[in-house]
Amino acid sequence: MDNRNWKGWLYLLPAILFLGIFMVYPLIDVLIYSFEESYNFASQTYQGVGSYNYSYVLHDPYFLQAVKNTFVLVIFTVPISTGIALLISVGLNSIKALKNLYQTIYFLPYVTNTLAVGLVFMILFKKTPYTDGLANLIISWFGVQPVDFIDGPYWAKMFVLCFYTIWVVMPFKILIFTSALASVNQDYYKAAKVDGTSRWRTFARITLPMISPTVFYLIITGFIGAFKAYSDAVALFGTNLNAAGMNTIVGYVYDMLYGSSGGYPSYASAAAIILFAIVLTITCINLLVSRKHVHYS
Repeated sequence: MDNRNWKGWLYLLPAILFLGIFMVYPLIDVLIYSFEESYNFASQTYQGVGSYNYSYVLHDPYFLQAVKNTFVLVIFTVPISTGIALLISVGLNSIKALKNLYQTIYFLPYVTNTLAVGLVFMILFKKTPYTDGLANLIISWFGVQPVDFIDGPYWAKMFVLCFYTIWVVMPFKILIFTSALASVNQDYYKAAKVDGTSRWRTFARITLPMISPTVFYLIITGFIGAFKAYSDAVALFGTNLNAAGMNTIVGYVYDMLYGSSGGYPSYASAAAIILFAIVLTITCINLLVSRKHVHYS
């Protein structure tokens, strides 16, 4: 190995140490915990080694409900937020006057505290003895009966959670899409205009292929972020998410560690490893799909 390679590894050493200490080691530690049955954190003892923790978690109705909620959140919020963000970004890209002002307005929700926004959403949708909330006031104009979106039926609570998640993640996607659209070579659009190509065909044949790496990046990060959702649900439905039927996988892990049913690091570790496996599988599938549909210029 020549001197240049040694220098390269030397420059990488701090990052390698950081990743090893704060990412690789904790992951291995959690994997070990997940196989240690009846692990006692205080005494650092356990009764045996096996797959009982995984069996318990996979048969726990609270965990199954959390998996259902998480998948519903992922399936609805990722494509909808990405699609809406792309449309808004295309619109912003075509605006000349006050473009920077509109970009700032759309980005404001991203820098606002998540719990504060969640409380505002709860007030807008919550039905109380004194008021039905702004959301119910709007739907009443169409002859629809008031719905308790916070303490009511499951579909209503899931709608609010999805709506809130889309609202929170969309500003970041708009910012990224706007930057990607600005980097597209304008010569392609000029050539399409000379050929008389329609706007839709220009968008489908030029814009989308040119920003496909950005679309892929936002989809991947969107999936990962949605699978890690927890604070959004807490902001809307409180800390007792199991009682509300709105817990997520990350919330289940937290409850097993620190919640009212906490003190079970082995169960929490098993649930965390299952979540890791789910995210890794979906990421690998997206990577395979991207080979055919993502074009790198």
